Amino acid sequence: MDMLINVLGTALRLYSYAIIVYILLSWFPGARDSAFGHFLARICEPFLEPFRKIIPPIGMIDFSAFVAIIVLNLAQMGLQQLYFMLG
Repeated sequence: MDMLINVLGTALRLYSYAIIVYILLSWFPGARDSAFGHFLARICEPFLEPFRKIIPPIGMIDFSAFVAIIVLNLAQMGLQQLYFMLG
C-alpha cells in the first residue's frame, strides 16, 4: 500500500513540475508551438481548464495555474497524511 502512495505522490509532484514548465513556455515566443509544447498542452490543459473557468485572468496574469498547483500540493499532502495514518 505504501508503494502505491509513494508512486501517486511522485506522479503528483512530476505533474506539478510539468505544469510549471508549461507556464514557463508561455514566456518564450513559439515555445508552445513546438512538439514538446504540444505534448505538455495535451497533459496539462485538461487539468487547468476547470480552474480557468472559475478564476479569470487578472490583467495579463493567469492565476488559475497557481491554484491548480496548490490543489496538487494539497493532494500530495493528503496522501502523506494517509501514509502516516496507515503506517
